[in-house]
Amino acid sequence: MSSSTASSTLTGMASSTQEKIRENRLRRMATRQGLQLVKSRRRDPRALDYGTYWLVDASSVEVASGDADAIEAWLRGESE
Repeated sequence: MSSSTASSTLTGMASSTQEKIRENRLRRMATRQGLQLVKSRRRDPRALDYGTYWLVDASSVEVASGDADAIEAWLRGESE
Protein backbone atom coordinates (compact mmCIF):
# COMPACT_ATOMS: atom_id res chain seq x y z
CA MET A 1 0.00 0.00 0.00
CA SER A 2 1.40 3.36 -0.97
CA SER A 3 1.65 6.20 1.52
CA SER A 4 -0.99 8.24 -0.35
CA THR A 5 -3.45 5.32 -0.18
CA ALA A 6 -2.77 4.87 3.53
CA SER A 7 -3.13 8.59 4.11
CA SER A 8 -6.47 8.79 2.28
CA THR A 9 -7.73 5.74 4.19
CA LEU A 10 -6.83 7.35 7.52
CA THR A 11 -8.40 10.64 6.43
CA GLY A 12 -11.60 8.80 5.47
CA MET A 13 -11.69 7.06 8.84
CA ALA A 14 -11.12 10.34 10.69
CA SER A 15 -13.91 12.06 8.77
CA SER A 16 -16.23 9.10 9.41
CA THR A 17 -15.40 9.25 13.13
CA GLN A 18 -16.04 13.00 13.22
CA GLU A 19 -19.36 12.48 11.43
CA LYS A 20 -20.44 9.84 13.99
CA ILE A 21 -19.40 12.09 16.89
CA ARG A 22 -21.48 14.93 15.43
CA GLU A 23 -24.46 12.62 14.89
CA ASN A 24 -24.28 11.45 18.51
CA ARG A 25 -24.10 15.07 19.71
CA LEU A 26 -27.18 15.94 17.63
CA ARG A 27 -29.01 12.92 19.08
CA ARG A 28 -28.27 14.14 22.62
CA MET A 29 -29.39 17.68 21.75
CA ALA A 30 -32.64 16.33 20.30
CA THR A 31 -33.27 14.10 23.33
CA ARG A 32 -32.83 17.05 25.71
CA GLN A 33 -35.53 18.87 23.73
CA GLY A 34 -37.93 15.92 23.87
CA LEU A 35 -37.29 14.92 20.26
CA GLN A 36 -35.77 11.95 18.48
CA LEU A 37 -33.23 12.17 15.66
CA VAL A 38 -33.92 9.64 12.90
CA LYS A 39 -31.47 9.05 10.04
CA SER A 40 -32.46 7.86 6.58
CA ARG A 41 -31.58 4.21 6.05
CA ARG A 42 -31.04 4.69 2.32
CA ARG A 43 -27.71 3.39 1.07
CA ASP A 44 -27.97 4.70 -2.49
CA PRO A 45 -26.29 8.14 -2.77
CA ARG A 46 -28.60 8.94 -5.71
CA ALA A 47 -31.76 8.49 -3.61
CA LEU A 48 -33.56 11.71 -2.70
CA ASP A 49 -33.50 11.04 1.03
CA TYR A 50 -29.93 9.69 1.23
CA GLY A 51 -28.10 11.29 4.17
CA THR A 52 -31.27 12.98 5.42
CA TYR A 53 -32.20 13.32 9.08
CA TRP A 54 -35.60 13.92 10.66
CA LEU A 55 -36.52 15.27 14.05
CA VAL A 56 -39.72 13.72 15.37
CA ASP A 57 -41.63 14.34 18.57
CA ALA A 58 -43.06 11.70 20.91
CA SER A 59 -46.15 11.19 18.74
CA SER A 60 -43.94 10.54 15.67
CA VAL A 61 -44.87 13.81 14.02
CA GLU A 62 -42.04 15.23 11.89
CA VAL A 63 -40.77 18.50 13.32
CA ALA A 64 -37.85 19.18 10.97
CA SER A 65 -35.85 17.45 8.27
CA GLY A 66 -32.67 18.02 6.30
CA ASP A 67 -28.96 17.37 6.36
CA ALA A 68 -26.91 17.49 9.56
CA ASP A 69 -26.29 21.24 9.16
CA ALA A 70 -30.02 22.02 8.89
CA ILE A 71 -30.87 19.81 11.87
CA GLU A 72 -28.14 21.37 14.00
CA ALA A 73 -29.38 24.88 13.13
CA TRP A 74 -32.93 23.90 14.04
CA LEU A 75 -31.86 22.39 17.37
CA ARG A 76 -29.88 25.53 18.20
CA GLY A 77 -32.89 27.71 17.33
CA GLU A 78 -31.09 29.28 14.39
CA SER A 79 -33.60 28.23 11.72
CA GLU A 80 -36.40 30.45 10.49
